[in-house]
Amino acid sequence: MPLPTGSTRPMSLLLSTALAAVTLSGCTLLELARDCEGTEGRVKEMAALGILDSRPAGATVPPGFEEVDAGCWADSGDVSVYANRTYAFPGAQAEVAAYYRTTAVRDGWNPDPEALPDDLCFARENMVLQIVFLTAERLAEDGHGSHPDLATGAGYSINIESFVNSGVEAGC
Repeated sequence: MPLPTGSTRPMSLLLSTALAAVTLSGCTLLELARDCEGTEGRVKEMAALGILDSRPAGATVPPGFEEVDAGCWADSGDVSVYANRTYAFPGAQAEVAAYYRTTAVRDGWNPDPEALPDDLCFARENMVLQIVFLTAERLAEDGHGSHPDLATGAGYSINIESFVNSGVEAGC
């Protein structure tokens, strides 16, 4: 007995649409599945970079920031490894800037020619190094709340990032 065509067409259309959606979603999910697997060695290398331990005289490691924060993140197919270190400095931001402009270049980092004059951004071997001065707002956004050690002088972080196998070039 033949099936009525009135109910077969909507069912066929529904199944075709579902199959197309699964196929398209599958491709997207495969792209999103790229993750941090296999980046452990690169994370360790970045965490051991000497510039992270280099600091001007008088700079201290605030409580809660004793370790280098290093890891990997994946977002929309881009995989990035990073390493960060935070310091408190009792002096002015200009002193910190002068120190890292000299130290970074001596360590093989090249100032980004497209960076603004006040930006402390350098590149080396497909990695980006940035010195970022911290504010109470930035600390709160990052989940650190208020941090009295960083409230006076120049609290700052040294941030290094490198994209892995994504074709994204390092740059500020």
